[in-house]
Amino acid sequence: MSLDQRLADVRARIKQSSALANREEPTLVVVTKNHPVELVEQLYRLGERDFGENKDQEARAKAQALETPENDYRWHFVGQLQSNKVRSVMEYASVLHSLDRPSLLKELAKREAKLDVFIQMNLTDDENRGGVNPSELLAFAERVLEVPSLNLVGVMAVGGLNIEPEKEFERVAFASQNLLTVAPDANKISAGMSADFEKAIAYGATHLRIGSLITGNSH
Repeated sequence: MSLDQRLADVRARIKQSSALANREEPTLVVVTKNHPVELVEQLYRLGERDFGENKDQEARAKAQALETPENDYRWHFVGQLQSNKVRSVMEYASVLHSLDRPSLLKELAKREAKLDVFIQMNLTDDENRGGVNPSELLAFAERVLEVPSLNLVGVMAVGGLNIEPEKEFERVAFASQNLLTVAPDANKISAGMSADFEKAIAYGATHLRIGSLITGNSH
């Protein structure tokens, strides 16, 4: 299948799943990591405007190389962000999906980074994985709300291995409802990737991070 066919297929599945769940269609963030900027330009010509990357060095190069008439696109940083890369990322990214720890929040505040941010949650027992423990979500959210340059938009989660996605998405939906008690406008959920995005839609995902299903395998 060609890129436009793969994209059309995913778009059709998103539309169908949204209709079944009686929800608005979520924002599709096409994750373009390990692919050249030419692929991003193709996606732009096909109507896409939201692109995701997880490494600053690669994302920055693409952001500098991408040229469109209107510059009406958004870069989403979806990987774990090192504090020493904040200054670089804030120059091109509009959305950070992975605000996952106090030290990163401190650096974003110091730099007065103007970003929409999702708080990333760790749904596993592995403390080495990025993310805030769900029990600490509200306390951390209150700290985020104290940083005027940041716009807290919701929660993000990466599914664990060998776990039913429905169980995790249910926890994410519950956490999202909890978050609204301290941040009434932070009603977005970044969840769902190539393998499970239809299930994520059913549980209220507003942002899908889909890569290889659209972009194909990188070489």
